[in-house]
Amino acid sequence: MPSFTQDEATHYDSRIERLVPGYQLLHELVQAQLQTLLPERAQILIVGAGTGKEVLQLAECNPSWTFIVQDVSDDMLAIADQNFTNLGLSSRVTIHSGPLAPGQYQADIALCLLVMHFVADDGAKLALLESIHSNLKLGKQLLLADLMKPETQFERESQLKHCRAMGLTHIGEERMRHNLEHEFYPLDRMRLAELLDESGFSTAQMFFKALGFSGLACVRQ
Repeated sequence: MPSFTQDEATHYDSRIERLVPGYQLLHELVQAQLQTLLPERAQILIVGAGTGKEVLQLAECNPSWTFIVQDVSDDMLAIADQNFTNLGLSSRVTIHSGPLAPGQYQADIALCLLVMHFVADDGAKLALLESIHSNLKLGKQLLLADLMKPETQFERESQLKHCRAMGLTHIGEERMRHNLEHEFYPLDRMRLAELLDESGFSTAQMFFKALGFSGLACVRQ
């Protein structure tokens, strides 16, 4: 899994919108679901929180929501911490560096957005889902969004063309092609369903689909 250090961390937010078709819509849909699902006071676990962009958006929705932001990159979390300080959000945020310990938190909902395709399916994906499961209250939702294996022969090429239309450079496109082939670990729907079942989640329901990316909601059982 990449560590997103130094320049990768600094420029992550400016690059990601050019790499994920429907990136802004995905986050708007997540926000709408949280506003529907959560009570006035709730704790939100964000796994792979990076620079904390989700918190910056969601904190405006409800002043009583609190956040646990987890990531394995200290450089990304340092940027997040500064963002929270600048906006006066630090008192509402718990920053967690490194893997989650079993049962360390009891969140009212968990988000894992654009994270799992960085994690190899060698037991690590299952371990990640199990760690989310143990830090989420029984019956509460996980909103998961990830790069999936292509379902058509043209999906990946269409994905790259969209990225170019969004401003990705030629060098960036070649790097993305390499990553899609050699650095990412996307799943097909059947394998993801197996992992969710094995880690204790319900059958996932899709709420977002844009070329190679899918957003799914499931429940901790």
